[in-house]
Amino acid sequence: MIDIGANLTHKRFEHDLQAVIDSALDAGMSRMIVTGTSLDENPKARVLARQYPDLLACTAGVHPHHADEVCTLPDWLEALARQAEAPEVCALGETGLDYHRGFASRENQQRVFNAQLDLAEQLKKPLFVHERDTDGALADMLVARQSNIVGAVVHCFTGTREDLVRYLDAGFMIGVTGWLCDERRGTRLQTLIGDVPEDRLMIETDAPYLMPRNMPKPWAHRNEPANLVWVVRKLAELTGRDETEIKHTTAQNASRFFFLARASEA
Repeated sequence: MIDIGANLTHKRFEHDLQAVIDSALDAGMSRMIVTGTSLDENPKARVLARQYPDLLACTAGVHPHHADEVCTLPDWLEALARQAEAPEVCALGETGLDYHRGFASRENQQRVFNAQLDLAEQLKKPLFVHERDTDGALADMLVARQSNIVGAVVHCFTGTREDLVRYLDAGFMIGVTGWLCDERRGTRLQTLIGDVPEDRLMIETDAPYLMPRNMPKPWAHRNEPANLVWVVRKLAELTGRDETEIKHTTAQNASRFFFLARASEA
């Protein structure tokens, strides 16, 4: 298995990260991609990736929640470019738009996302994209660039059927998390997941967030990469595919998409 999005620099992992990594390996994990979300967090993700070069890679980006913050910095894009050039960085992101929480103005979110689209084109690295409740605005921006970027994965996809069709028609990848396992919020995604072609699907935990709710209770206080097996189990239940096949195919997709140096098998 490959977990394409785990926030391993989060403070919830600071006291027992090695145990978390060991548990992931025991669960069958072959690679994990540590998510970078800000100018402060990106270097931490890179340090982790350097510590575990055969297991971890990372992303570098500015999450839309930080758009107002970086827009006050005249050289933020140059700083991000230096971070993203590192060989451990396999994608630009987490970047995108989030109109659900409104932690940054829409204008600044769009400005920062556009700048990172330019940077991804320049560096020839794929995009790790965040989208929440943008009513097609992110799809408009992303699809307009489809011929210029190496590729994009819409991580933790939670959108509509229209969104899904637009992303797939543009050649983008879809990442699914424990949201798929949520009997409260995930019902729409559950009806759509069968429409995602096998070669366009990747899996992730977004740990420590989005605990798969099909896990037996009591649930821990955080999600971990080892719990990716429960996302696989839900995928198998909804699509009728074999769990081993899902692990293998999604790992191949991730290796290809992120240009991982060593091909990983589930």
